[in-house]
Amino acid sequence: MTVIAPPGVHRRAPVALGACLVSFAAFWVAQRVADVSMIDLMVYRAEGATVRAGGDLYALRATAAGLPATYPPFAALLFTPLTLLDAATLHTLATAGNLALVVVFVRLSLRLVGHARVETVWWVAAVAVWCEPVWTTLRYGQINLLLAVLVLWDLSRRPGERWAGVGIGCAAAVKLTPALFAVFLLVTGVVARRRHGSGGPWLRHARVAASWFAAATAPAAAVLPYDSWRFWTHVVFAAGRVGHAEDTANQALRGVLARLLHTPEPGALWALTAAVVVVAGLGVAVVAELRGRRPWAVAVCAVTGLLASPVSWSHHWVWCVPVVLLLGAPGTRAYRALALGTLLVFSSYALWWVPHGPERHELHQNGIELLLSALYGTAGCLFLVIAGVSLMNRNPGGTQAVTKE
Repeated sequence: MTVIAPPGVHRRAPVALGACLVSFAAFWVAQRVADVSMIDLMVYRAEGATVRAGGDLYALRATAAGLPATYPPFAALLFTPLTLLDAATLHTLATAGNLALVVVFVRLSLRLVGHARVETVWWVAAVAVWCEPVWTTLRYGQINLLLAVLVLWDLSRRPGERWAGVGIGCAAAVKLTPALFAVFLLVTGVVARRRHGSGGPWLRHARVAASWFAAATAPAAAVLPYDSWRFWTHVVFAAGRVGHAEDTANQALRGVLARLLHTPEPGALWALTAAVVVVAGLGVAVVAELRGRRPWAVAVCAVTGLLASPVSWSHHWVWCVPVVLLLGAPGTRAYRALALGTLLVFSSYALWWVPHGPERHELHQNGIELLLSALYGTAGCLFLVIAGVSLMNRNPGGTQAVTKE
């Protein structure tokens, strides 16, 4: 028996696709009108050129801004093909690739919260591309969306699936912060084994992630021994290399505290605060995971990493997309207003309304300016509190992760 879908069902997806294409086209034009420099993409290209020339990777200062290389050597190896393209072609391909990643990221985020209709993917992508973290990711030619896609793809694998762990391991080899997801899986497995005698799937997932991280990092060390030694013994601990802690764009707790205390380095207070957030955040994520609430666990882990990292530039907060979708999911009606508020925060560009720039105005902000420049960090902390409170509900609002292909 053939089931014929109502005409409206056939029309919704093409209309949504059309709206997404119009939004993306407008976005492309806006980026060109703004004459974006894609400065980070140019740094990646310079890293690849340095590797090809056999230069000192971490002595590099690229572009007119004199930006350094900050990622592990494996990332620089991946950037070498960028040197084969001229800047204009590279800009075009990077924009097109990131727009495609927006769609994939939205698709995976919707699957995470249990809502994966095709037309919804297009509608959400049409809106998501304009939120500040996504806009800035494309403006700078950043790789945030690629790393987030690798992590979400990985965490949507079936339990025990052969490839589970590959995405997290590769993402962590390119940039260290995704490694927190492997720690989350490891802790979950250990807790599950102690409580129930079986934590195999999580431990295996963490083990595969660690193996792929090592499989990517070891060859990079063989090809770039000096750069690898320097990165793992010095650069990885030098948070100040990437910029001033108080910079408005730094929406990690370290940046918020630096601005609040009017100091270029919050020191021990930040270290203590970050440690508390990591312990609390991982605790909430592990409990959520063990209660079958994978969407909350993933979102909490992502936000925890953003808050605790020494530097989380505004474009790192692309994880706001799954957070908003989670809060606004059908099973979480109590959080709809919070979902809307979170969307407004990340679409307002309000952190750029305050004085900022090389004169380091951020060290002298007043009350309102401090509030505006702490919006992402505040939203992240509030989300962790909401997640913790939601775990007290025996009839959870979050949906189980969708793991079937």
